[in-house]
Amino acid sequence: MASEEKSLNFIEQIIEEDLKSGLSNNKLHFRFPPEPNGYLHIGHASSIALNFGLGIDYQSPVNLRFDDTNPEKEEQEFVDAIKKDVEWLGYTWSEERYASDYFQQLYDWAVLLIKKDKAYVDSQSSEDMAIQKGTPSTEGVDSPYRNRSVEENLDLFERMKNGEFEAGTHILRAKIDMKSTNMLMRDPIMYRILHKHHHRTGDSWKIYPMYDWAHGQSDYLEQISHSFCTLEFLPHRELYDWFLDQILEDNKLRPKQREFARRNLSHTVVSKRKLQQLVKEKHVNGWDDPRMSTISGLRRRGYTAASLRNFANTIGIAKRDNLINVSVLEFCIREDLNKIAPRVMAVLDPVKLIITNYPEGKEEWLEAENNQEDETAGFRKVPFSRELYIEREDFLEEAPAKYFRLTLGKEVRLKNAYIIKGESVIKDGEGNITEIHVTYDTDSLSGSGTEASQRKVSGTLHWVSISHAVQAEVRMYDRLFTDEAPDSYKEKNFLDFVNPNSLEVITGFVEPSLATAQNEDKFQFQRLGYFTVDKDSTPSKLVFNKTVGLKDAWEEKGKKEENSINNSLKEINKYFKVETKPERITIESAIGESIKNVSSFSLLQNSLKKNINNNKGSLLFAQFILKYSILKSADFEEDDIKKLYMMSLRSESTYVRSKALLNLRDIENSSLKNQFDDEILKLYSNPPKSASEREIEILAEMVKK
Repeated sequence: MASEEKSLNFIEQIIEEDLKSGLSNNKLHFRFPPEPNGYLHIGHASSIALNFGLGIDYQSPVNLRFDDTNPEKEEQEFVDAIKKDVEWLGYTWSEERYASDYFQQLYDWAVLLIKKDKAYVDSQSSEDMAIQKGTPSTEGVDSPYRNRSVEENLDLFERMKNGEFEAGTHILRAKIDMKSTNMLMRDPIMYRILHKHHHRTGDSWKIYPMYDWAHGQSDYLEQISHSFCTLEFLPHRELYDWFLDQILEDNKLRPKQREFARRNLSHTVVSKRKLQQLVKEKHVNGWDDPRMSTISGLRRRGYTAASLRNFANTIGIAKRDNLINVSVLEFCIREDLNKIAPRVMAVLDPVKLIITNYPEGKEEWLEAENNQEDETAGFRKVPFSRELYIEREDFLEEAPAKYFRLTLGKEVRLKNAYIIKGESVIKDGEGNITEIHVTYDTDSLSGSGTEASQRKVSGTLHWVSISHAVQAEVRMYDRLFTDEAPDSYKEKNFLDFVNPNSLEVITGFVEPSLATAQNEDKFQFQRLGYFTVDKDSTPSKLVFNKTVGLKDAWEEKGKKEENSINNSLKEINKYFKVETKPERITIESAIGESIKNVSSFSLLQNSLKKNINNNKGSLLFAQFILKYSILKSADFEEDDIKKLYMMSLRSESTYVRSKALLNLRDIENSSLKNQFDDEILKLYSNPPKSASEREIEILAEMVKK
């Protein structure tokens, strides 16, 4: 397939080894097997790209199979959405299949296992079964129903199928090994009773196969050669193979399950359950909300299929789970849109600009390049007049020396138009600027070739002619979560990290060429970012979604906060070197202010964890984090907090011990605080030689309490 062995990922290496070992190329067959219980997300996009990409590379068929074995959660809406997403990503499946296509065959095979005494009907409660199954460190014990006769099991299983029993009264279990070190092999459930309507089979079935029973057998029925799953299915592989062993025929290909790592995306969640929670609790406006990590949400936001495919190829396939920074995904969409998105002008925070020496009533239609990255994109005409809108932030009445936008007495260029000079402003009663008055150089028109047109000025501004401007609703989307890994903290609910500023709806003005823009049309608003037309847009009301900015503002903010932490750490040693209390207060105040301005939960978490060591400067800095950061002690892992306090109270430095005591005094968790009573009493009874008067005062205060 590939020209060089070293270019193959480990999945491709598995396939190549199988081909070398005798597997015929025409036996290669792949599948993408989603459960229709939600919308696909960015993680699925990688799996789609993997399986369909293998199909393309090896010229082999790829099935789209819906593992629809749970009618409680599955809907036709999700089936339709999944098919749309796969097609939109640019892939074509060879066959559309459903696990429900095989319900009768799966039932027949289950009967066969019962007849072989390899499956039985269990009538325990779920609570009793959980106890009987044991734990990873203790062996399970046999169910009291494990030795039912084959005849009784066959009778009960058929009656289960016929709907004679209530849900939860019986299940069918495989009879494997209750002492297995793999919990999944301890007589796993094959069927459960569900009196639920199925989106394809209706009410004809009263029992439904479990995923582990249906998945491998579906692979076998479709003669899938390689069944690729994410790493959480690694323990399932033993069961996958055991089930195949029971039904395998000599003349048929045996599917092979292999696992690859999930690629989690920062500042989002990809759990279907959590995505559904976001929708149900209305943190977002549906599965296709542009802030969601769903493929439909990304598409609505303005992401292209090419950018998602490129993202999947960029992050590749790995054997270990890891967190991919969302900036990688944003880079992929910027790279694609930079090539294809027309450049247009829009003003999102307008202030009126009047060119006082431009004739009233006059208008010009100026030539503007559509996309300098695309030679075939051509040019368009944009209207120019005496009164324009510019961005409010592009003007300062009194500007610093290195301000490169418009100010009084200074020249800038209007994009595709003239050089202007700030002259005066008009303000309202509250002092807000309502108009900026400028003059223009009549000979400075861009592209005219005049000497004035070639004059260099400090900046270029975008603008929109007021009389021609088209009003538009602009939805300024940002990352949905403020933390890079919102669902990774056992002490926190992922919803605590929902970004309250993830959506701002504003009214802006765009040039008239956008008046006829259609749903999913994409543009670069010059100097602002990339935007796409939303499906809510109508001929009478344009609606744009911000796809991504021209620069990664989060990366800049993250670097600034990291630098703030690092610089504070460097300053901490000065605290121990100065001789007076006012000097120490000044240093602590500066460090505390820096810590207060850090908003990254993960950065604060990691900074605290890294500084729990025997170095007095590190311990003091960790105590400052507890005192000054936006987080509370309860936001950190309790074991880390305990370790920090114990090491701090035993530190050689009175300053470290004093800060730890003060933080303990103010801690809200009394049960945690009480765990250090003995240590505090020791310090009070036998103060270290280095103890300051202030430390002894604090100890006395805490002991008396």
